[in-house]
Amino acid sequence: MKILIYCQNYAPELTGIGKYTGEQAQWLAARGHEVRVICAPPYYPAWRVGKGYSAWRYRREMHDQVTVYRAPVWVPRKPSGLLRILHLMSFALSSAPCLAAQLRWRPDVIFAVEPTLMCSPAALLLGSWTRARTWLHVQDLEVDAAFALGVLRHPLLRGLATRMERALTTRYHRVSTISHAMADALLAKGVSDARLKLLPNWADLHEASPDAAHAFRQTLGIPADAVLALYAGNMGNKQGLEVLADAAQALQGHQRIHVVLCGEGSGRAALQDRCAGMARVHFLPLQPQAQFHAMMAAADIHLLPQRADAADLVMPSKLTGMLASRRAVIATALPDTELGRLAGRVGVLVPPGDGSALAHAIATLACQPQRRAMLAAAGRAWAEAHLGRDAVLSGLESALRELVSSPATPDASAVA
Repeated sequence: MKILIYCQNYAPELTGIGKYTGEQAQWLAARGHEVRVICAPPYYPAWRVGKGYSAWRYRREMHDQVTVYRAPVWVPRKPSGLLRILHLMSFALSSAPCLAAQLRWRPDVIFAVEPTLMCSPAALLLGSWTRARTWLHVQDLEVDAAFALGVLRHPLLRGLATRMERALTTRYHRVSTISHAMADALLAKGVSDARLKLLPNWADLHEASPDAAHAFRQTLGIPADAVLALYAGNMGNKQGLEVLADAAQALQGHQRIHVVLCGEGSGRAALQDRCAGMARVHFLPLQPQAQFHAMMAAADIHLLPQRADAADLVMPSKLTGMLASRRAVIATALPDTELGRLAGRVGVLVPPGDGSALAHAIATLACQPQRRAMLAAAGRAWAEAHLGRDAVLSGLESALRELVSSPATPDASAVA
């Protein structure tokens, strides 16, 4: 198959959507498919274009048998509501020429990734012109999340955005998303059950050696008998990271507990300011793949904060790595959300935004090595049963083949 992946975030971004889209493209190319990607230069989660890349230049690359077209993008230093919209719009506009250049190639499938939905009109138009099948993969319900998190506020704007979202989303031949709750939301937005597919983010089931984990702890000066509680991932406004600072403050009297906060993002500076002067709190940048596995294995407890108002609008991609790492997980989520239900089965659940409750859960689990081992085994077993990369992507490949061989729905790729 000739597969065109249209996404704003892509490898070599180390976290979030870029990580998964990069692995997906490389996996499909290794299976013998001809894969092209249209994306922005890497900038996430630091909101700073990566070294060796330019925010303002077009560029063509070859990575692991994948042809990658980079389109310019404007990256604000401090993304806010309006600035974030302009940021997304800049890529939607600049990437249009790259998309038009694929007319002669005539892909079999156009696989668009949300965010950003702003790219959908061009993706659907190309699908109509080339008679390609169109597939939208929803990593975030970005319209709902934007209003729930206060990025956008005006009710008239919400009505307009919701109508546009429905008009675009329902015109794809296939729509997929990463969680059952998000799938239910898409059904409510008008996507038919026949076109909807669950496509979860997968887990890397590789495990670092005990020696690598021990060496990682040594580099931070963390004793072997200490308990390491780790947050690793994006430091943005969807995570509710202020609860980590509250918990770290409450844990200052526990001499055996170290807190490691690893990541980049718009909220990192504020988190560092709040943790300034706290003993046994360590900040790290995003880690390369080999070091990342060692860091995950070095932890005793993984921390997964989530804001209550983001519940079921996004499913934290970092959860897959936590479960695969064979370590206990503490999540802040409401019990009636999908994250809450899963964390309640394989980890410890505390109320969102409650730093005292999070600190108490960490301190309690720190004194319960047998319970940590039991939760770690349960999480790993769940990851192996549901989140293996080859299993997930083999399912995607089969679904792509089925889509390409099926007769087109008459108006699925038309733009209203």
